Amino acid sequence: MTATRTADPTAHETLYRNLRARIMVGELPPGKPLTLRGLAHDYHVSMTPAREAVRRLVAEGALTLSASGRVATPALSDDRIEELAALRALIEPELAARALPRAHFALIDRLATMNARIADAVERHDAVGYIRCNLDFHRMLYLRAQAPAMLAMLETIWLQLGPTMRALYGRVRRNEPPRHHRMILAALRAGDEPALRLAIRADVTHGLRHLTGA
Repeated sequence: MTATRTADPTAHETLYRNLRARIMVGELPPGKPLTLRGLAHDYHVSMTPAREAVRRLVAEGALTLSASGRVATPALSDDRIEELAALRALIEPELAARALPRAHFALIDRLATMNARIADAVERHDAVGYIRCNLDFHRMLYLRAQAPAMLAMLETIWLQLGPTMRALYGRVRRNEPPRHHRMILAALRAGDEPALRLAIRADVTHGLRHLTGA
C-alpha cells in the first residue's frame, strides 16, 4: 500500500495544492514550523512528495526555509507587509478595472451573495471562513478581467499574506463584512471605474495597516 502511494505521480501535487490552499486562507498561523516527516505522515505519502511540495511552496514564498533547514510559514516584517500591500494596491484595482466591462448584473448578484457569506463567517467568528470567502469575492471579480498572468501574480501575494491575514483577523474584531465591499458593489452597478479603483485600493490596504501601525 505504501509503495502504491509513493509511486503515485499525483501525490506531491495533491499535497502541494492542499497545503497551498490551507496557507492561503490562514489555516496555519505565522511562523508555524513544519517538518517533511510530519507532512508525509499527515498526508499519507512518502518523504519525496512532501519534499517536492515544500520546495515549490518555498519558491512561491508560501513557506520559508532557514539556513539550518527549518521550514515554517512566513512571519512577515512590517516592511514586507507594507510591500505586499503596495503590490495589492497596484494590481487589484487594475484587475477590477479590466473586469468592469464584463461585470454583468448576474456576476454582481453573485458577488453580493458572496458578501453575505462573509457576513455569516463574521457572525460565526470563523476566521478561516472569512478569509476564504473574502478571497473568493475578489477572485470571482478578477477572473472577469481575463488577465491570467496578473491574477497568478496576485495569488502568489495572497499566498504569502495568508498566515498574516489570520493574525489580522484576530487583532481586528469584525462585526460586519468589509465596508469597502459595499462600495465595490455600488461602483460595479454604476459602471464607475474611478470609484471602483478607489474602493478596491481602500479595501486591500485598510486592514493591513492594523498590523504595521501605519
